[in-house]
Amino acid sequence: MPPTDATAGTGPGTGPVPVHPGCSGPGHIAGTEDTASFEDGEDTLELRLPDEFVAHFAGGTTDVPSDGREAGQGPAGAGFVGFGRGEARRAEVRDDLLDHVSAWGSAGTPAGSFQLVPARVAHDLPLIHRWMNDPTVTAYWNLAGPRSRTESHLRTQLDGDGRSLPCLGLLDGTPMSYWEIYRADLDPLARHYPARPHDTGIHLLIGGAADRGRGMGSVLLRAVADLILDRRPACARVLAEPDLRNTPSVSAFLSAGFRFAAEVDLPGKRAALMVRDRVLRDLM
Repeated sequence: MPPTDATAGTGPGTGPVPVHPGCSGPGHIAGTEDTASFEDGEDTLELRLPDEFVAHFAGGTTDVPSDGREAGQGPAGAGFVGFGRGEARRAEVRDDLLDHVSAWGSAGTPAGSFQLVPARVAHDLPLIHRWMNDPTVTAYWNLAGPRSRTESHLRTQLDGDGRSLPCLGLLDGTPMSYWEIYRADLDPLARHYPARPHDTGIHLLIGGAADRGRGMGSVLLRAVADLILDRRPACARVLAEPDLRNTPSVSAFLSAGFRFAAEVDLPGKRAALMVRDRVLRDLM
C-alpha cells in the first residue's frame, strides 16, 4: 500500500501532525470515478490533458521515461553537484510540468529562509530513508523498511512523466522536511473532485521530531502554497488531502490559509480536501 500520511506541527502541545501524501504515490488510485461536490459553483470537472503535457511527448522528448503509473535537479547552493547531460535534460523536462521547482528560489518565513530543492537519490536517499523509518512517520507513509523501498518511491517520480517531484525542504540551508509537489489535475486524485487545469497538490513530511508540534507545519504549508501561486501563474488553487479523522492536520492547513472544500473517498481513507485559492490568498 502506498504512503498515507506525513507529519506537520500545528502548535505547542499538539504533537506530530500527519499530513496525507495523497494520490500521487505509485499505483495509489485504482477505483471509482467518484467526484466531490464543491460549494462554490465555479468548480468544474476537467480531465483533459493540458496542451503542454501532450507537447512533451509529441515534441521528440523520447529520452524521458514514462512508467505509466497512476500518480504523479541540482539547484545552486546546499552542496549539490551537477548532472550529466542526459540526466540534466530529463530533469529539465520533468520539472517543466511544474514550472521548474528548482528555480523557485527561497521564501522568507517566521522560522527562517525556506527553499524547496528537488531530491537526488544518490545524495538524499539516506536522510529520507531515515525519516521514513521514524515510528511516527511510518504509521502514515507506509514506506518503512529497507532503503530500496524508499528509493523505489523516489525513482518512480524522478523517472516518471514529470507530474510529481520529490523535494527536500531546506530551512536556513538545513534539510528538515520532505515534500512532493504534484499536478493534481494530472493525478488520479482528479477522478475524485472537480479538477481544474494546473491544480497543484502538496504532500509534507517534517523530518525531525524537534520541528514538530510547534506550529512549523502551518508556517511551511503557507510558505510553499505561496511559492506555488507565485511561481506557477497558471495555477489558481493549491490542494491537499489529509485524512478527515486527522483533526490536527486539518487544523494545520486551515491555519495556513487553506479552506475545507469537500470530503472525498480515496483508497484507504476518507479525506478532507483542503484548498488554497489564489483569489482568497490575501484574505486567509
